[in-house]
Amino acid sequence: MTTVDDAPRPAKSLLEEVGAYAATDLRPRALETDRLGVADRTVRDLGALGALNHLAPTAYGGADLDRADDRRLHEIIAGACFNTWLVWAQHGPQVGRIRQAVEDAERTLDPLESDLVDRILRGRVFLGAALSDVRRYPDRYVAARRTSDGWIFDGTISWVSGWGLNEWLGVAGVDDSDAAGPRVVYGLIPVGAGTLAGVGGVVGAGVDAEPLRLSAATGSRTERVTLRGIVVPERHVIAVQDLDSWRAADVAAAADARPHHFGLAATVLDELRASSHPSARRVADAWAPRVARIREQAYAITDEVTTAGPGAPQRVDERLALKVAAGEALATLTRALLVARAGHGLTDDDTAQLHARSALFVLVQGQTAAVREAQLNALAD
Repeated sequence: MTTVDDAPRPAKSLLEEVGAYAATDLRPRALETDRLGVADRTVRDLGALGALNHLAPTAYGGADLDRADDRRLHEIIAGACFNTWLVWAQHGPQVGRIRQAVEDAERTLDPLESDLVDRILRGRVFLGAALSDVRRYPDRYVAARRTSDGWIFDGTISWVSGWGLNEWLGVAGVDDSDAAGPRVVYGLIPVGAGTLAGVGGVVGAGVDAEPLRLSAATGSRTERVTLRGIVVPERHVIAVQDLDSWRAADVAAAADARPHHFGLAATVLDELRASSHPSARRVADAWAPRVARIREQAYAITDEVTTAGPGAPQRVDERLALKVAAGEALATLTRALLVARAGHGLTDDDTAQLHARSALFVLVQGQTAAVREAQLNALAD
């Protein structure tokens, strides 16, 4: 269990403390973390700093960060250690999702009364995420089946990062038994210390996990996980919504150039500037303004769409174009760093190869059909 102080942290203090920790601890250990995996103590450290409930209200000891500060936190952690960011980023947004569900439930006078929800909002539970397989419905997905007092989840989760660190797993399953159409059921499942075996008394219930042999983000402890007859009681179901609305939100969010793109880019730019080769420094000087423009435009469009509300145009094509541009920038900058480091840049004690592999991971992470099409069309053109 993650231990944290319930005292709320001001946003500025949180960002400064995480920034210092990233510079003195995460960044120096990034190559080691890539080889050995994100450590338990890293999760504990982030919890102690307030980075596990930074989106929670101050009433829960959270920092209640706004969108800009949340983005900055992602940039800081991703720029210091991409593996740590990937594991942490599975947890952080779910706290915001759960907070929203709590607030929605309070408005409808049907509050989410769960000790688990309280502990998550206080940063005392570390979550894994299993949400993206909804994109694969109806071909391959996690199925959710209604019971008298909850739901049963069955199916294979393509990716779970942080496996072995997670205490609970946020899972999105699809229930297609409703005459009104498929629904997405977002529930929480315990995964710490073998708690999945025999959950709910269902014969044969349990979990299988198989490590994925990734060539990028190799320290993220990412595994393919199969759920068999896992019972999720009603008190651990956070939200149920129709599939179309889930997909609409997912397609829009997946189209964005995200903070971790820019955190990684900032680190590569810094290393190019520190190079002994004048031409490497010229690359940084040439590309830094472009990266800054992409970042500014990407954040501005997302903010405008969010402020306008769900019924407004989502400007997906513009957002996709900026995401493609961010990927292009990362690919170019990491290639330049490899060239500047020459043959040594390919050894596993050099950050050039680490950043290049992280940039490749970014190209396929969160990839929808629309994202893939935009990327390939840009390359073809």
